[in-house]
Amino acid sequence: MKQTAGPVTTTIKVLLTLLYGVPLFWIILTSFKSSADVMSTQSSIFFRPVTTAYVEAFNGELFTALGQSVTIAVGTTALTMLIAIPAAYGLARTSGYITTIGLGLLIVFQMMPQTANVIPLFQVFGNWGLLDSVAGVIVADTALLAPFAIILLRPFFRGVPPELEEAASIDGSGMMRTFFSIVLPIARNGIFTAGTLVLLMSWGEFLYAVNFFLSPGSYPLSALLSQQVSAFGINWPGLMALAVLTSIPVLIVFSSTYKLLRDGLTVGAVK
Repeated sequence: MKQTAGPVTTTIKVLLTLLYGVPLFWIILTSFKSSADVMSTQSSIFFRPVTTAYVEAFNGELFTALGQSVTIAVGTTALTMLIAIPAAYGLARTSGYITTIGLGLLIVFQMMPQTANVIPLFQVFGNWGLLDSVAGVIVADTALLAPFAIILLRPFFRGVPPELEEAASIDGSGMMRTFFSIVLPIARNGIFTAGTLVLLMSWGEFLYAVNFFLSPGSYPLSALLSQQVSAFGINWPGLMALAVLTSIPVLIVFSSTYKLLRDGLTVGAVK
């Protein structure tokens, strides 16, 4: 029998919808205003919509930043998963104090403030010639997100029965073949979930991008937004229009993968 939502559940859903929906609605509303309408108290809701902010946003900088964001997000996801998958599998198949220490260090790395790493990484990347390059930002984002991905993936690998690997070993399958043909297919939902979350987080990462790119012309979309704020004021319509355009790829990815994300996170939480 299908259960209906109670009054408490309905109230919480309504409150959460208002909490997240009203700011989003206001961002979209502001993006269609002129600068004069933004400052006017008489046109908060009712105003003559214009597309000036979107017309001005579609320029060479936008497409350059879009390319940078795609490259950073895809590169970070690939490198993070390349590190996180074997690390999570190793932690899932071992036990003892070494595993406990490893998990503890991952939690510490995950809790470390991102701002504490900016200056040391800036000095290291300067020595390595990685400043003002996409590779430097990808490496920094990978270092930031790899502990999260490892912790998220470990329960999925623990859910793979070791008996299957033992049976494959008895049949003459090597460790690598067993891993790629048995373990990875069973844990694919967790891998997909972790990869999608890393992709979404690296898409919106701002601090490393704005610090490690020395020329504003190389900024990704997340850092391009900050250029709408200057010493002479804030271009509110332009800022909101860029925010809307930046969110569209994230919305597409999230909408197309929502079911898998929901199922993957639920299974990971249970395990």
